[in-house]
Amino acid sequence: MRVTALAGGIGAGKFLRGLVRAVPPEAVTVVVNTADDVEMHGLHVSPDLDSVTYWLADVHDRERGWGRRDESFRATEELRRFDPDAAWFNLGDLDLATHLYRTRLLRQGRSLTEVTARIAARFGIACRILPMSDDPVATRVEVLAEGRELDLHFQEYWVRRRARDEVKQVRYAGVEAARPAPGVLQALQEADAIVLCPSNPVASLGPILAVAGVREALAARRERVVGISGIVGGAPLAGMADKLMPVMGLEVSAAGAAAAYAGLLGAWVIDEVDRHLAPRIEASGVRVGVTDTIMTDDAAAEALARFALGLVRA
Repeated sequence: MRVTALAGGIGAGKFLRGLVRAVPPEAVTVVVNTADDVEMHGLHVSPDLDSVTYWLADVHDRERGWGRRDESFRATEELRRFDPDAAWFNLGDLDLATHLYRTRLLRQGRSLTEVTARIAARFGIACRILPMSDDPVATRVEVLAEGRELDLHFQEYWVRRRARDEVKQVRYAGVEAARPAPGVLQALQEADAIVLCPSNPVASLGPILAVAGVREALAARRERVVGISGIVGGAPLAGMADKLMPVMGLEVSAAGAAAAYAGLLGAWVIDEVDRHLAPRIEASGVRVGVTDTIMTDDAAAEALARFALGLVRA
């Protein structure tokens, strides 16, 4: 079975650990959000690409949820002593090497797709990791802060300001001109199953679906598409989806998360605590599977992946 997964964030990393236990990793392609990429200290930082890479390579920090295991932050700590305002984005020392390597290759004219493949190879990852696009896209969050309207990069909103501001609008700057990265549409067209990971539907998967041709590719193969809700019991398991979904007209629930992918889903997986929402979701023509979706370890993630793939119709 060939599987293509759309991914971003901690939930995706956990799920992918299970997915590559459920099917051979060589049969998996992961299309990753790059709209939260940011330049820090002159370096190209790709948080979701790196998160997916570290989780699949088993070098992730499960307790913290992001970054490398056994990481140190000496460089960031020293920068904070020089200029606290410049050190709001925590870059670990091991993580810093990834960003240095990526930035050098990009400046040499390599594409983000090629650089991502090289980084994955360095970590011995057998599945294929693709950025959603080689073209720049940025999630921008317009907020009301202390009576002022601010237009923030997603990382400024989430990391620097800790999602404390009232969100007025979310947009994906540059997505109109962005083309799918090489291999993205082909991976969607040839997959036996397409999985929407339990990611933030606005900040993680929304940008991928906004890239030209991606939404259409999923709609054309709807019966092969299964998604897993990252909203359980009316709240996100991680992140700030509850702050962003209402702005996009989405209810903060497993049903609201399914609505974010209207017209794209053949099946949708929700947690046991949301079983009462199944009839409502099924009324939209989507098959619903109910199971334990809390991925406490790789075995639980594998069980969830097998359950989700079992809902896909040939």
